[in-house]
Amino acid sequence: MISAYTRVVQVPIFPLNAVLFPDGPLPLRVFEPRYLDMVSRCLKTDQPFGVLLIRDGNEVGMATTYEVGTLARISDWYQGSDGILGVTAIGEQRFRMTACERQSDGLNIGDIELLESEPFVPLPEHYQPLKHILANVLDDLGRLYESQLRRYDDASWLTYRFLEVLPIDLTEKQKCLEEDNAARRLRLIGRLLNAVREPA
Repeated sequence: MISAYTRVVQVPIFPLNAVLFPDGPLPLRVFEPRYLDMVSRCLKTDQPFGVLLIRDGNEVGMATTYEVGTLARISDWYQGSDGILGVTAIGEQRFRMTACERQSDGLNIGDIELLESEPFVPLPEHYQPLKHILANVLDDLGRLYESQLRRYDDASWLTYRFLEVLPIDLTEKQKCLEEDNAARRLRLIGRLLNAVREPA
């Protein structure tokens, strides 16, 4: 069961066909006026926005979302030659949305409860080889992960990074975001990697 703080805060909501995990990078190309304004306000006030996986609908227009997501804080931005704003955000704390109101400009503002952060979970001896696999993968991904503090001995951090890069169905990633138990996520990743290694 996910435990939440009692404090409820309001944040702008960005529905996406993506699952953002704590400490994970989120590259975005922003062009809709409602989200350009949101990015501008977040940069000026150094405030996060909420990322939720779309349950039904699409990123442009109307969408319904899952309730559990992750706060994102902008770490970098640039204006592309095509006029589209490029943004990189970093995942922070997980949250549960309890209510949502759509503004006149189309931006959704959510009432959210912040969820407890997972504590440090030592990576069990049996899963130590995963550290080297992940290190090679992140090195190959280059700029997106090059400035990130890497905590390979933390099973919570390690499982989140694997879930970002493995080709898993988005609904499965969402279940893992809502999962508080790093050991269960480790078992899932172990099964997925074994399936990849097995000959067809």
